[in-house]
Amino acid sequence: MRLAGKIAVITGAASGIGLATTRLFLAEGAKVLGADIQAAPADLGAQPSFRELQLDLTEQGAASAAFDACRTAFGNADILFNNAGIGNARPILETDDEALNRYIAVNFAAPFKLAREAVRIMKSRADGKTGGAIINTASVFGMRGAARSAAYGPTKAAMIGMTQQLAVEYARDKIRVNAIAPGAIVTPMTQGRIDSNPWFRREAVEGTPMLHPGTPEDIAMACLFLASDEAKFITGVTLPVDGGWSVAIFRPDPATA
Repeated sequence: MRLAGKIAVITGAASGIGLATTRLFLAEGAKVLGADIQAAPADLGAQPSFRELQLDLTEQGAASAAFDACRTAFGNADILFNNAGIGNARPILETDDEALNRYIAVNFAAPFKLAREAVRIMKSRADGKTGGAIINTASVFGMRGAARSAAYGPTKAAMIGMTQQLAVEYARDKIRVNAIAPGAIVTPMTQGRIDSNPWFRREAVEGTPMLHPGTPEDIAMACLFLASDEAKFITGVTLPVDGGWSVAIFRPDPATA
């Protein structure tokens, strides 16, 4: 019960990393407002500590709507897990303006607005509590150069930059801001590419020193730590959860491992 008494807003909560984190947070005692453009699994709706908000986070006013819904259901949020995003990037010459704008809107502008709303609430609370925790989903693609990631990688690098800026600016308000950088994680968004694209599988899965992809639960456990009081002196950090992918330059030969 490491999150007993805590209230969390989790975006992208209907599947993948967001769903795994929602389930874990609920099991650890938190109350969760799950925001997603998709409907959440039916079993979550039966839990009294969970409320669903189905909306497009890129719409005008979506950030305030999410925190208003949280306040109505449970009270002011203590935790924001800024997780919703899109992937399946392409090289720059295959990325038109419409695709570029969509990556920016979903992967950076919407999380920026959600973080802004979270800071507003956590900085001036009327419930006697102080501070809070913001966790942003970045990516190892935002930490290093990667082929075929012309728009996706830069938006995730922007998430890392935002994490560092907010961590410094609001540390005195007891608002901790950290990021998680997943590597190859098997989710509904990545499973198809792993199964159908030999190049992606070779680079992302076989290129991971541990020689296997991670699971959404691996990310959820890292998120739980950063959201809990166990991480009370940690802010401004981007934590890779990637099986060693982001630090590997000359990898072992899988045939001799």
